[in-house]
Amino acid sequence: QVHLVESGGGLVQAGGSLRLSCAASGSISSFNSMGWYRQPPGKQRELVAAITSGGAYNYADSVKNRFTISRDNAKNTVNLQMNSLKPEDTAVYYCNANPFFSTRTYWGQGTQVTVSS
Repeated sequence: QVHLVESGGGLVQAGGSLRLSCAASGSISSFNSMGWYRQPPGKQRELVAAITSGGAYNYADSVKNRFTISRDNAKNTVNLQMNSLKPEDTAVYYCNANPFFSTRTYWGQGTQVTVSS
């Protein structure tokens, strides 16, 4: 069983920065891809950023040039550096992991990010 635990959320003013971290219970090298999703109030969950084991990136257009995803295989973590935050970035942010050779997907419990104007 895989457990993902997010941390680093909080309240920040517009223009500020936050760094989210997702710690996995096992080796993240077993995951084909990992990513961050978010769910704003009253809206559907959406992809924010993802990174594959080969280092390929994918970002939502709304966060390009502001957010950076990275993975640290030695620490079994995936991080999301969020800069120039906007009120519309307010959401619950979820870590996601997809193992190789499996249709399963794993989710963390989520961490709240609130950006005040």
